[in-house]
Amino acid sequence: MWGIRPSSLRSALAMVWLALSAGGLTATGQSPSAGYVTAQLGAVTPQLEAYGQVEPITVLPVSAAQAGVIAGLKALPGMHVQKGQELAHLNGPEITALRLQSEADVRSAQAQLSAAQKSLAIQRQQLASHLSTRQAVHQAESAVAQAQTSFDNAQSHLQAVHQMMTLSAPASATVLTVNAIDGELVSVGQPVLTLQTANRLWLKATYYGADLSAIRVGMKGSFLPADNGESIPVEVSAVFGSLMAGGGESIAMVITNPRSRWMNGEFGTVTLNAPQRRLVAVPTRSLILDQGKWWVMVHTAQGDRPQAVVPGPTRGWQTFLEHGLNPGTQVVVENAYLLFHRGISKGYELPD
Repeated sequence: MWGIRPSSLRSALAMVWLALSAGGLTATGQSPSAGYVTAQLGAVTPQLEAYGQVEPITVLPVSAAQAGVIAGLKALPGMHVQKGQELAHLNGPEITALRLQSEADVRSAQAQLSAAQKSLAIQRQQLASHLSTRQAVHQAESAVAQAQTSFDNAQSHLQAVHQMMTLSAPASATVLTVNAIDGELVSVGQPVLTLQTANRLWLKATYYGADLSAIRVGMKGSFLPADNGESIPVEVSAVFGSLMAGGGESIAMVITNPRSRWMNGEFGTVTLNAPQRRLVAVPTRSLILDQGKWWVMVHTAQGDRPQAVVPGPTRGWQTFLEHGLNPGTQVVVENAYLLFHRGISKGYELPD
């Protein structure tokens, strides 16, 4: 029945027979010394483990808003910069011509505003002497308002040109990459530096298996760095909902404790706590693996019989069963494996 010749297993069968005899088994498979445990319902929190790495959620590119020549660029990768800090300047004929034109527009608009304001003052004086009309004063006031708007727009444009000539950090961050050098001609929109803000990191991991459907946004867990650093509490912030090439799903998590810190590129084990469940628990040593299936020996008034089960989470010396056993059932613990395989000796004779 096993596909093995009895002659090649005489010594092995003898050892099995001795083991069965030592276990105190009778011909009916009953063992007066066997121990039984009543399976009980227990609360368990299944844990899903994966390997994760800290990555930037987003990066901040600092790009050239106008074509020009880079000057004064001293930033290096890894350097910490503050919000508003000047990182480089843009020079060159194009941006210089744009600045000169904007300055000329401001001067022209200022002259028009001054002339409109003087005209308004004259109209108001003449109105007091009855040498002008209210309509003329209203027209002069409108001319001042238009001149003021033109002046404000010209100043805003000049300020925008000055901002284009200066590359500044949009937020406090760390320099990731430097993509240009002093004296390099850059085009409009070309990235000069790439920054990473300190609070824009998350942990990404890929989970596999049938438990993927249990992962939800808001699920709690912990991240243990590979350098055995302090465990960091995390929470699922994104479930991308698309399978990777190997059949896994990518999950993103963020820190829940504001005092905890991690670094870009840090890696380790992330454990998520699935919703609590109530499952039947049995001692792990009562489980029997045979031909790819798991079994337990159930103790009944008619004798001990095998029962197929599906193991689930473990806790200490206990294993929680997904299927196959009802609470209150007695399970054989002592010599369960020998009881399950007691029929092996029936197909063979003892050696002479």
